[in-house]
Amino acid sequence: MNMLQEERNEKLLSGEGEMKTVEAPKILIADDDPDVLRVMEKRIKADGYRVVKAQDGLEAWAKICSELPDVIVLDLVMPGLDGFSVLEKLRNQPAVKKWQPVIIVSARGELEDMKKGFSLEADHYIMKPCQMEEVLKAITLMLNLLPQRKHPSELEP
Repeated sequence: MNMLQEERNEKLLSGEGEMKTVEAPKILIADDDPDVLRVMEKRIKADGYRVVKAQDGLEAWAKICSELPDVIVLDLVMPGLDGFSVLEKLRNQPAVKKWQPVIIVSARGELEDMKKGFSLEADHYIMKPCQMEEVLKAITLMLNLLPQRKHPSELEP
């Protein structure tokens, strides 16, 4: 159980929180490698999150629009749309009027790829191969920062 989940449980037990069902955050994993998807899904679910999977960029974009994930874990090299194109669409045509953090997890570790990812407003960049603990820490960080990060449409009067 991560800190965010522990904090929610403490509030409910102490009576500070309303007694309503709090859904676990939803994480979208987009990667064309079925083994990577399987491992990530298993570990992320084990930490108490809901998981949505996509095997290519087109499916990732469709699920971003239909599932409205809280955090997106995005590979760059995928068929259909590459990860950069998915990220660009997300930032230019957001599915919801809230910030959706994007963690790029990719074997493309060249400085130019990282610069491009951050210029398209990726929130975090992890190079493969990586440890799942690193991905889980990034997800927790993004969820903890989410209340502080506003989408431009949330700032308009």
